[in-house]
Order: sequence, then structure tokens, then C-alpha cells
Amino acid sequence: MAGGWAQDGAVNEQIEASIQDELARLKARAQPVGESLTECAECGEPIPEARRRALPGVKLCIECQNARDHRFRARAGINRRGSKDSQLK
Repeated sequence: MAGGWAQDGAVNEQIEASIQDELARLKARAQPVGESLTECAECGEPIPEARRRALPGVKLCIECQNARDHRFRARAGINRRGSKDSQLK
């Protein structure tokens, strides 16, 4: 059932497009390449052998990688709905 000017299935298409955009962004993230370091590039602590074998090219210890992963990263969002508020800016 469509509401207003939206076509049937428009909301599902928007959701699917958002999911595909996010998947493409995640796949495009740079993966470690090259030889793994034996010591963390940030704190200097030793990187365990198991981690170096599991992730070729790893440069950070687990603690530093967790801290880096949890930092806030602002991204520009895409307003697929074209709401009035976004058009007034």
C-alpha cells in the first residue's frame, strides 16, 4: 500500500538501497597488506603470533585496534526521502 505520492514498494527500495550502500562502503575499507609488524605501531606492545597469522599485514595490537574501531567517524548521510527540512537548508 502506497501513501501519498510514493509508489508501492518505495520504502522497501529505499531500505534495500541503503543496505547496498553500506555493504559497498564496508567492502571498500582498506585491509591490511604486506608483512605484519611484531610490535604495535601505536603503543609498542608485542603483537601475538596468532594475530599476525590470522591477519596478514596487521599493524596494531588488539587494544589499539579496538580503540581505533570505536572512535566516532562522522559520515555524510544520504537523504533518500527528500524531506522538506533537507530542502530548506
